[in-house]
Amino acid sequence: MITPFTDAGAVDHEKAWRLARHLTDHGSQALVVTGTTGESPTLSGTEKLALYATVVDAVKDKDTFVIAGTGNYNTAESVELSEKAGDLGCDGLLAVTPYYNKPGQTGLIAHFTAIADVGVPVMLYNIPSRTGRLIEIDTLARLSEHENIVAVKDAVENVEFTSQTVNRVPGLPVYSGQDSHTWPMIAVGAIGVVSVISHLAGRTVAAMVKAALAGDLSEARRLHHELLPLCEACFLETNPTPVKGAMNRLWEPVGDVRLPLVAASEETLLAVEKAVGAIQGL
Repeated sequence: MITPFTDAGAVDHEKAWRLARHLTDHGSQALVVTGTTGESPTLSGTEKLALYATVVDAVKDKDTFVIAGTGNYNTAESVELSEKAGDLGCDGLLAVTPYYNKPGQTGLIAHFTAIADVGVPVMLYNIPSRTGRLIEIDTLARLSEHENIVAVKDAVENVEFTSQTVNRVPGLPVYSGQDSHTWPMIAVGAIGVVSVISHLAGRTVAAMVKAALAGDLSEARRLHHELLPLCEACFLETNPTPVKGAMNRLWEPVGDVRLPLVAASEETLLAVEKAVGAIQGL
């Protein structure tokens, strides 16, 4: 879920509340708040906690999980934020691989275990292209033994790695962390997606996942190819600049991205709009 900002650059809680309900009404079964798509690196701890409260309130009457993106490269800070997110009613945590300081596999185990010991279910986030460190499959197997580590968001962008994860760590559900790879990943055993493009085509994404999980490969393939141009357009520039700019045009004003990100180019936004327009049933 993107983080809406006012014209003055503050978090727009009224818009975040409405966006949470919009996403839920358009196919999302859970909402990740203050993940990378929510511009977590430029949000303060106070802003994050206030957002968790807003989104929990927004979907309290719906069957929707709220997952707080609480992990970063500081274990103590991640643990503290995770504890507070749980106190605010978040159903789960998204814990990204520590970036920049690049701990080894033993350090990753200790880091994620400390977060999981908070007592709230944890989805690990494996995205080496952004963090510079891969959670290796043996490490995932060790971590899966913790009762509170319940899933992994796989943005490794390697379907063979996904296949090996499913084969060797069968008790750890895998979610795609890359929209364009969702259908191939489900084909080898993933069970869903943590999606960016669902802001713009949520019902179609949900239909594709449902068809893939049901074994309707023809329909899943058709929807995958229908969504593929939108996947490509939304990553022409650093996420979330394209999707946030598109939401400003196609939904409601959600504000600009915060520096050091800058607004998407007109060329990119036109590509996103064209891709959205080509999806049937929106």
